[in-house]
Amino acid sequence: MLQVENTLFTIVMLLYFAAMICYFLFIAVKKDGMAKTAIILQSAGLVLHTAALVCRGIGAGRLPLTNQYEFATAFAWGLSLVSLIFVIRFKFPVLGAFAAPVTFLVIGYAAMQSKEVKELMPALRSNWLGFHVSTAIIAYGAFGVSFVLGIIFLLRDRMRASGFLDSHIPDKEKLDIISYRSVSLGLLFLSFTIITGAIWAERAWGSYWSWDPKETWSLVTWIIYAAYLHLRIRRGWQGKAAAIFAVAGFICVMFTYIGVNTFLPGVHSYA
Repeated sequence: MLQVENTLFTIVMLLYFAAMICYFLFIAVKKDGMAKTAIILQSAGLVLHTAALVCRGIGAGRLPLTNQYEFATAFAWGLSLVSLIFVIRFKFPVLGAFAAPVTFLVIGYAAMQSKEVKELMPALRSNWLGFHVSTAIIAYGAFGVSFVLGIIFLLRDRMRASGFLDSHIPDKEKLDIISYRSVSLGLLFLSFTIITGAIWAERAWGSYWSWDPKETWSLVTWIIYAAYLHLRIRRGWQGKAAAIFAVAGFICVMFTYIGVNTFLPGVHSYA
């Protein structure tokens, strides 16, 4: 099953790359057919990506969410899933053109990690693993989409005036609303991540919170996005300030995921 997973992983990378190129061509040649092709390729990649994760789980005899490779490929899956939902739901293929490179970079990062299957440490042998990590994947995917939307918002006025782009990029007010929904989804699932992680930590180490670097930076990330929602709801923050918040929040997400493991190792160093 692990050999099948390796083959599927390679095909998925190629499909995501092809989808990214088609999204770029959609903007370059201004042909709606390229967007449809990109969505089909991304959808096919997502289906095979799901199959690859299932094969990894069967081959490893556990949930495939316990090391850097597994979490990175699951992170890419979450990005692809959430971005595809938003592209189709809001008829917004330009979002795919910005989200596809992020997804490809994350799965490319996964490809550089060790694929070795190791026995789980005792602390990870818990049913809470699936709840904790799966909610983190959806949260990170939603925050990734809000990051992309923030970039589009900030660049919209700088894009050359074009009837084609104007018809395919929502106005700033709608971009702001879509980003708000994405952040709300991400914060909800990040809250679940922190809560399930605290329960799991108490079962594994006898303490709900130990100020481990990843715990601390997850809390920092939560505070940033909670501040975004508070300022938007109570103070009416919208537009450019909200877009900058969304971009800064995702930078914090990436530091929490990659930077903490690299520079601040702790009990979460396995993922």
